[in-house]
Amino acid sequence: MPKTLRDLLAALPASDILSSAGDLATPIGAPVVESSLDMQPGGVFVARKGQSSDGHCFIGSALAAGAAAIVGEADISSLPVPYIRLRNAQQAIGKLAAAYYEFPSRKLVVIGVTGTDGKTTTCHLLHSILKRADGIRPGYISTISADFGAETAPTGLHVTTPGAPRIQAYLAKMVEARLSHCILEMTSHGLAQGRLSGVDIDLAALTNVQHEHLDYHGSWEAYRDAKAILFRMLADSWRMQAIPKVSIINADDQSANYFAAIPASRVSRYGIENAADYRASDIIHGAAATSFQTCGQTIQLPLPGDFNISNALAAIAAARALGVEWDAIKHGIAAVELISGRMERIDAGQDFIAMVDFAHSPNALKSALNACRTMLADSKRIIAVFGSAGLRDVQKRRLMAETSAELADLSILTAEDPRTESLDDILEMMAQGCRAHGGIEGETFWRIPDRGLAIYRACRLAQTGDLVIVCGKGHEQSMCFGSTEFPWDDREALRSALAGAPLATLPTADKHPYAAN
Repeated sequence: MPKTLRDLLAALPASDILSSAGDLATPIGAPVVESSLDMQPGGVFVARKGQSSDGHCFIGSALAAGAAAIVGEADISSLPVPYIRLRNAQQAIGKLAAAYYEFPSRKLVVIGVTGTDGKTTTCHLLHSILKRADGIRPGYISTISADFGAETAPTGLHVTTPGAPRIQAYLAKMVEARLSHCILEMTSHGLAQGRLSGVDIDLAALTNVQHEHLDYHGSWEAYRDAKAILFRMLADSWRMQAIPKVSIINADDQSANYFAAIPASRVSRYGIENAADYRASDIIHGAAATSFQTCGQTIQLPLPGDFNISNALAAIAAARALGVEWDAIKHGIAAVELISGRMERIDAGQDFIAMVDFAHSPNALKSALNACRTMLADSKRIIAVFGSAGLRDVQKRRLMAETSAELADLSILTAEDPRTESLDDILEMMAQGCRAHGGIEGETFWRIPDRGLAIYRACRLAQTGDLVIVCGKGHEQSMCFGSTEFPWDDREALRSALAGAPLATLPTADKHPYAAN
């Protein structure tokens, strides 16, 4: 259906529009975008200030690419196309994009999942369940990919929640594919930056709120409040009266009561330690799988660790809130496919366990190492390889090292997206954390800046029956040094190490003798 600029602006509160110039009847024949590189003739360019650049500087490029209208925050005059000045362009872009695609989230049941750890696994567990439920055709948008039913698309290297225009385009594609439900992974950054603006939420699920991203949010409370935006979106939903709005809360999380107090049609809790509507009992841990009971049902989960039980409970609670029967839930969880980079085993015929996990926060590392311990005989060792990102939360560098010093037998500290920070300085902070918990450098922990060599050294240290776990990157396909993304895959690095040589694709590789390989 043809749209005009006026049609798109109708999605915004009138108070958000400071001024407008030009013909509001201008036809809009291409998407709303926030990058001039994505501009198509007849579309709308939204100029906003970012962390490293100002979109207003690219208005000229957008006009040259055929922009039919410009939306921004600066006081600008004499543009050759209509210009709309807003109070907050960042928060408006999702609503404008939603209007262009005719509000696709209103034609889907949308389940939002947020939390520090476990979001992706919870999304994939729920998707596996919903695929087996009568009358439901689900898609998802997660860290790893977007699923449209008949096809998938990657969602990026280091961004969990895509930008608002892409989110709306993905939702529109799901509507076009006649899907009925969308599971949407939501980060605190995505919520705070308005990437989910314009999405109508029907069910909101929380995994946990742990120490993470304080560099961006400033405090744990601000980080928690950013995640709470998802739950407040329930009350703002266009279909508030049509579909009950349900909150799914982790009863074992310290912020459970805070989230449960946010208005919703119904609040459902899950947990292991505390009383909950869906509480796990009779837990049996296996080397690569787990079983437990909840609500009188026996669940077979092909993933290890208590943290995955918690993720499964979140998916169960969400599925039950959507009216899914227990048979579909049990079959869906039992059939869940390997989740890329999440406790993913790499088997090259070695006599020890080798695996990759995305754990990049203190709590996630703790959960992963505790799960590893359940896989081993009492006399066998955990060898952990991990780093801590540059230009990110400084406190967690020491916390992660302390966690590994306490729970792993041997720790190897290495690079993980140092960006423009000194890798040596990052590793020194981590070494301080190891030493504070009794670690002895050269005996129980090592600093090896090159990640390929660090993984290789871990495999050389491993003895029969030990477990090597490489944490922090998971499914990601690059690592950032300076402002450059270098090709990197922890799984390929582990396979290379098991084959007898370090993977040498990083700039730090020239500092070890395998650089030529």
